[in-house]
Amino acid sequence: MLCASPAPAEIPADGVKIGVLTDMSGPFSDQVGKGSVVAAELAVEDFAKESGGLKVEIVSADHQNKPDVGLGIARHWVDEDGVAAIVDLPNSGIALAVANLMREKHRTALTSSSLTSDLTGKACAPTTVQWVTDTFVQANSTVRALAQRNLKSWYFLVVDYALGQALERDASAALTASGGQVLGAVRSALGTADFSSPLISAQSSGASVLALASTGADMINAIKQANEFRITPQMTIAPLFIQLSDVQALGLSVAKGLQFVEAFYWDLSDETRAWSQRFGARMQGRMPTEDHAGTYSATLAYLRAVRDTGTIEGEKVVERMKSMSIEDELFGKVVIRPDGRAVHDVYLFEVKAPAESKGPYDYYKLLDTIPGDKAFRPLDQGGCPFESWK
Repeated sequence: MLCASPAPAEIPADGVKIGVLTDMSGPFSDQVGKGSVVAAELAVEDFAKESGGLKVEIVSADHQNKPDVGLGIARHWVDEDGVAAIVDLPNSGIALAVANLMREKHRTALTSSSLTSDLTGKACAPTTVQWVTDTFVQANSTVRALAQRNLKSWYFLVVDYALGQALERDASAALTASGGQVLGAVRSALGTADFSSPLISAQSSGASVLALASTGADMINAIKQANEFRITPQMTIAPLFIQLSDVQALGLSVAKGLQFVEAFYWDLSDETRAWSQRFGARMQGRMPTEDHAGTYSATLAYLRAVRDTGTIEGEKVVERMKSMSIEDELFGKVVIRPDGRAVHDVYLFEVKAPAESKGPYDYYKLLDTIPGDKAFRPLDQGGCPFESWK
């Protein structure tokens, strides 16, 4: 059966519209939110220096962490407002739904803030690119680092939606492969404030690791309460996805010693510091998270591909992105694979103790650099049917 080809999609006369669909008011708003809009705007400004006059407009909206709201906004943007690409997309459930819509509409999904590895696995699409990191990277790299310290019995606290489920799945698989075992798991709804009962269960499990398959406010609350319960002398806390804004919210006295994986840190290089200062000047001095950096880089790469192809047709733009040589000031060398996965180095960090920090946002010390080809799931293991797109 032949699939219908998309209608021609030349760049509109009024330019290219990009939608930043984000969390402005919920548990992920510090990780993304206004900062993601600022990051996209910085990408547009930098692109303007090389665009040859191509107009670009950024629009934004709060999806409220409700899939029906997020999907409704995305549909209106594409059908009524002519939006060509949607970027950011925190909340894996919303990202999966919007990526599917963009495939139907032959437009582009740039999932720079969604972690589920399904986006480049069973739910991959020729119109989707996943930037920054994913649940496979976070889970496997964390399991590997803790296994080297012989910490191989885990208990999971899981936020019960697509992100938490994927983190638990990928970490459990990595743990089993390393000879470890899962001693239990408790699931909680997104936005849970009281973790006392799950923490008591974790304490009584005998596990050496308390793995937090969550992020944002849920993870922050869980770590604070674990500290209050004095769990850390007995168990090592493993946050499977933590960002700079979360460490800021926790404070170094609580977060010190946490080890985790990220793809970006504002203080890694002269290039990351320079860009982060530009970002901070518009964000009351706040330094960017890896999600903010991902939104910038994905937006800039997308715009260059639109310029090169002369179209906003998602399949053609993403195909061009996959063939581009990307030397990114924030992520280094980036290669976009056939399944849509942007591959680059990631890093193992440890949170500094208060006495080690030299000032605001000086929170991380680098323990290891993990090459992209070692960090990300092998292309042949994700289940993406990219061969059928040819």
